[in-house]
Amino acid sequence: MKFLIAVNHPAQYHLFKLAYASLINRGHDVVFVIKDKDILAELMNNEGVYYHRLLKKRVGKNKATILLNGFIDIINQGLALFKFVKNYKPDVMFGTDYSITHVGKMTGIPTIVFNEDDFNINKFFCKLSYPWASCIISPAVCDVGKYNYKKVNYNGYQKLAYLHPNVFKPDKSIVNKYLDINNTYFLIRLVSFSAGHDIEMKHGGINEQVLREIINKLEKHGNVYISSEAKIPEQFLKYKLPIDVIDIHHLMAFASLIIADSQSMIVEASMLGTPSIRFNSFVGKISVLEELQNTYELTTGISNNRPDLLMEKITTLLQNEKRETEYRLKRNEMLSHKIDVSGFITWFVENYPESEKMMRENPDYQYNFK
Repeated sequence: MKFLIAVNHPAQYHLFKLAYASLINRGHDVVFVIKDKDILAELMNNEGVYYHRLLKKRVGKNKATILLNGFIDIINQGLALFKFVKNYKPDVMFGTDYSITHVGKMTGIPTIVFNEDDFNINKFFCKLSYPWASCIISPAVCDVGKYNYKKVNYNGYQKLAYLHPNVFKPDKSIVNKYLDINNTYFLIRLVSFSAGHDIEMKHGGINEQVLREIINKLEKHGNVYISSEAKIPEQFLKYKLPIDVIDIHHLMAFASLIIADSQSMIVEASMLGTPSIRFNSFVGKISVLEELQNTYELTTGISNNRPDLLMEKITTLLQNEKRETEYRLKRNEMLSHKIDVSGFITWFVENYPESEKMMRENPDYQYNFK
């Protein structure tokens, strides 16, 4: 069979990379198509994975430019994908990009959309993809709005596709390439808030004043490193994390604490059992993170209008000398309820549409992938 996988973000590539490799090993013809964002192309180049670039993502700085760039990208990406599909002729298209659903509808090719954002959080993507998708694959905890009849639930998270212990083993020797793992260190992750779910420009996270306060508090206990989607202000450049992008998860696994205004990295930290704090205006609104916080106690979300609470939580975690053991146990509890997502994805797409029918008739079939 021929499969086309569409991704736009590094975390989305990680989501499918093991399923991609499995499908290739099983004799299928598989290709990635991408809209280049952040370090996506660099990451795939470093891992030696072939891809076809549809276009480079435009970054908006305000509501008008996000809307304009989004509209232009819809047209240009759709045209580029249509031309590629007409030549490649895949049997199934799947991924995290809305353009596959439009082209799939025009060409009659089945399209499977993967998403773990709730409908109300990422309306732009959902409204552009769900009406035309053949099937929606989403964690059981997520809300897909009125398109629930298209949804196939699974008990897991997208980040478990590449951070489940079946497929990822943190390596201290990799960390030692960049820093002395015997010294306590902390990671801070900053994002740009220019994605589709930020279209209303009402969202924010760690500003420069809060960043300075965080660093001042953490530096008393260890080394501080910053990873940033946007340009790091000059006064903080000395904290920039010098790392090959393919190694970031090994450093995350052994960090003492991760603080971020990023949704993705905080979920990744939870998958690894690393203590984390998310500081942004999405707190309390995203089902996956609410479950990780309230059910498994693997992370803490604090609204960006309460920097005082952020500092209090940092202090509490730093004072807890048992936090490493406690978070490892919490992670094990979470994993006991979840599946190996890469194995599930490989089975589902390879056997589609029979796999969708099986999951609707017997949802517990997913527990074959543990």
